[in-house]
Amino acid sequence: MQKTFFIISLLIVSFLNGQNTNPLLAPDAVAQQRWVDSVYTSLSVEERIGQLFVVDVFSSKGKAEENRIMKLVKENKIGGLIFSKGGPLRQAEINNNLQAASKVPLMVSMDAEWGLAMRLDSTYAFPWNMTLGALENNKLVEEVGYRVGLHAKRLGVHINFAPVSDINTNPKNPIIGNRSFGEDKYNVTDKAVAFMTGMQSAGVLANAKHFPGHGDTDQDSHKTLPTISFDEARIDSVELYPYRKLFSEGLASVMVAHLNVPALESRSNYPSSISEVIVTDLLQKKLGFKGLVFTDALSMKGASNFSEPGDIDLAAFLAGNDVLLISKDIPKACIKLKEAYDNNIITEERLAHSVKKILMAKYKVGLNDYHPVETNHLIEDLNTINDTLLYQKVMEEALTIVKNEKDLLPLRNLDKRKIAYVGLGDDSGETFVKSLQLYAPIDTISTERLDKMKEKLKPYNTVIIGLHRSNASPWKDYQFTEQELVWLYELSREKDVILDIFVKPYALLDLTSTTNMNAVVVSYQNSDIAQEKSAELIFGAIGAVGKLPVTANEDFPVNTCLTTNPLSRLKYGLPESVGMSSEKLKEIDVIANKVLKQQMAPGMQILVARKGTVIYNKSFGYHTFDKKIPVIDTDVFDVASLTKILASVPEIMKLVEEGTLSLDTKLVEMLPELKNTNKANITLKALLTHTARLQPWIPFYKSTLDKNNKPDTLYYRTKPEVGFSIQVSDSLYMRTDYKDSLYQQVFKSDLLPQKGYKYSDLGYFILKKYLEDHYKHSLDTLVQDHFYKSLGANHTVYNPLKEFPKVAIVPTEEDNYFRYTKVEGFVHDMGAAMLGGVGGHAGIFSNANDIAKIMQTYLQDGFYGGHRYFTPETIALFNTCYYCSKDIRRGAGFDKPEPDGHASNTCGCVPLSSFGHSGFTGTYTWADPENEIIYVFLSNRTYPTQNNTKLIKNDIRTDIQEIIYEAIQDPQ
Repeated sequence: MQKTFFIISLLIVSFLNGQNTNPLLAPDAVAQQRWVDSVYTSLSVEERIGQLFVVDVFSSKGKAEENRIMKLVKENKIGGLIFSKGGPLRQAEINNNLQAASKVPLMVSMDAEWGLAMRLDSTYAFPWNMTLGALENNKLVEEVGYRVGLHAKRLGVHINFAPVSDINTNPKNPIIGNRSFGEDKYNVTDKAVAFMTGMQSAGVLANAKHFPGHGDTDQDSHKTLPTISFDEARIDSVELYPYRKLFSEGLASVMVAHLNVPALESRSNYPSSISEVIVTDLLQKKLGFKGLVFTDALSMKGASNFSEPGDIDLAAFLAGNDVLLISKDIPKACIKLKEAYDNNIITEERLAHSVKKILMAKYKVGLNDYHPVETNHLIEDLNTINDTLLYQKVMEEALTIVKNEKDLLPLRNLDKRKIAYVGLGDDSGETFVKSLQLYAPIDTISTERLDKMKEKLKPYNTVIIGLHRSNASPWKDYQFTEQELVWLYELSREKDVILDIFVKPYALLDLTSTTNMNAVVVSYQNSDIAQEKSAELIFGAIGAVGKLPVTANEDFPVNTCLTTNPLSRLKYGLPESVGMSSEKLKEIDVIANKVLKQQMAPGMQILVARKGTVIYNKSFGYHTFDKKIPVIDTDVFDVASLTKILASVPEIMKLVEEGTLSLDTKLVEMLPELKNTNKANITLKALLTHTARLQPWIPFYKSTLDKNNKPDTLYYRTKPEVGFSIQVSDSLYMRTDYKDSLYQQVFKSDLLPQKGYKYSDLGYFILKKYLEDHYKHSLDTLVQDHFYKSLGANHTVYNPLKEFPKVAIVPTEEDNYFRYTKVEGFVHDMGAAMLGGVGGHAGIFSNANDIAKIMQTYLQDGFYGGHRYFTPETIALFNTCYYCSKDIRRGAGFDKPEPDGHASNTCGCVPLSSFGHSGFTGTYTWADPENEIIYVFLSNRTYPTQNNTKLIKNDIRTDIQEIIYEAIQDPQ
């Protein structure tokens, strides 16, 4: 009954003094008090005093360090540990050993403000507080706090000295800076509460620091005693503002800083950490805080310079602190406190007050039922997909545009821009550049002289300048050098300049003028994810919603927020971000490796996108089986018949949409020379659905071979000559006029005797001829001008040797029947080769990323990158199975699933609304509007010979498609 009355009294007193409930009370408060009283009674005075001390432990220092701490545990009965530098497995082992030796379980703490990585290797680093301060969505901050808490708990950590609640109103602050949520007290408060809420919901006690406020000073309390020179009214309205809210929301503990605060403590240069006026009268009485009160590290110069070891500990305890953190000499301090107790300077009531609070906290975090840290899978548990997923979400919403003249961002009209990247700083911007290059051709320009830089940049109209400095810690250098500033000003005078800083916003204070900079982006950190997401923002894959958490320049005040809308370009993320399973998609790797092992193809690119996000994009194998050149993501493959839906079909769609053609248009209306042929009355619909009775294929090349089946000199030369300009291989040039003969063979070819479905390439010869006659330009030029350039499909071309070196082009065959050479950089299809590499049915070379852009355009009803290429009605017109009732699956140009749902050209698991195409060289792409999935598979299964059909016979492409659908984890 007496204990129950004590608990109720605690609740009432807490409510009256600022906290609605005592933050240290456990849900089973009666059992908690029983345990606290029992443990306290079992302790001697010396052991009770030992509970006040927390010693720092470095798992990086080896056995000698552990032995030093073990002695303090056994002899001084210390109450807690604060782990510092080291690694998680070493820390877990030391922790378990020390806990086993302690009479009362040790309360373990850490400084893990942005996660365990603040102190430990092999652990996850979440974004810094300054980055979180840019978020409008405080739920994300809460999620970060929760994930940090889960990691801490998994490692046996019970209290994390976070969140930093300092309001960083001084840009020159050497120790807070990035560790603060910003300079706006309301924003800082909201973020601190969210972080605290998340972490404490994970079962780890939060600690707000550095009371009464370390944000507005240019000195470091690790090295000296900083002064906070403001009056009491200012401190009350600004520095203390977050604490009131944190207390009311259940904050478990506070850390008192080593500060000289004349407005609060009259004694000159008297540290706040040992000031009874600040620790007891202000913090605990006036503000009503009932949780644990920690000193900041007593070994810091801000405190240790004040007194001898032991004296400072006693002064700190007498001032009202409950926990003495990192004493310089714990044995000496214990003696000092025991002497004070014996002399009644420290009363039993005072000692019990703090020790019982410590024990309450230990019960609350479960130390009444202690279990050692499990080391199995520890590293994996501290580095999960969910952590990276959250980091990506944070960066997407934190990136901040502070200047955007004439709505330069996001970049549009890529066909009109020639873009260069210039890197500043001393750290890598490689990830940023690679991410930018996913959207458009970006050239990196570097030189040591400004005049040479300006000369090299002459061909470019847009320059992206990135400032990259180390992301290793929030205290690293972040400012521009004088030379970098000169370069920035000079380059901004002549080009459209986008400045993107991957450091804290204060770097912009160095700019005396931002007049000539067209756009300025604050990306906050130089992590890979920050670089990736910043590239996505620049190109409009994501919108800008971040808000500047501090004043970064007179032109960029706190809370600056220039929002942009996405342009529906592909972005890049984790499968889980769009309801897919990373673990399931790993099975694609297994199949890909099977392909390589069984030599079904030398190399592959495989891409999966969902809901506008590329979630899987990998390259496998080599260009050839000799394994000399590995396939990389930027290599281009001969995509064979994918050309139909990547080039010819979109051009025809464009003309249908404009009203020039309709699906009922007859071929004679398109090409008058067909008037007296058997193809005159064939409709465009029949051609596109492969129901026009056209021959499947004509081996045009055979008629150009001599009796030895070698290229006949009547038709070929080994080098270009007048009248022999069509290059079909490295050293083989065909007669310029032969293409007319080729077309005539198509026009005069017989029709199949039976009506129905028969796949044919010949219709696309007709379409190519029509398109080039209509526009008076070759098809390769048309698709570049109409689609690829503006889409940013800069790896999609006919005749790739004009754009790329051979090392970037995957070969297709060792030709021993026509060209008698390795076919590399020249189209594999013989008919397309004889048309100069530009066919309506074949000839396109591309990579998986570019094909995904084109398919995503179809999936988005003709819209991509802020540009409408087709109307939804046009997409629907061509993506219709017109003859499904006759068991003909084809759409108008697009392949479709079998009407009965059986697997043949698909896995049988895709909806009937889906569409795509396959290619002879071992390529495949498919789009699913219902599930918003894009799938691209590229290979050179025809190398070294097209007779290698193992990839096709093993249904590799559709087996992978089935895995993709099995990976969907949407809630039912």
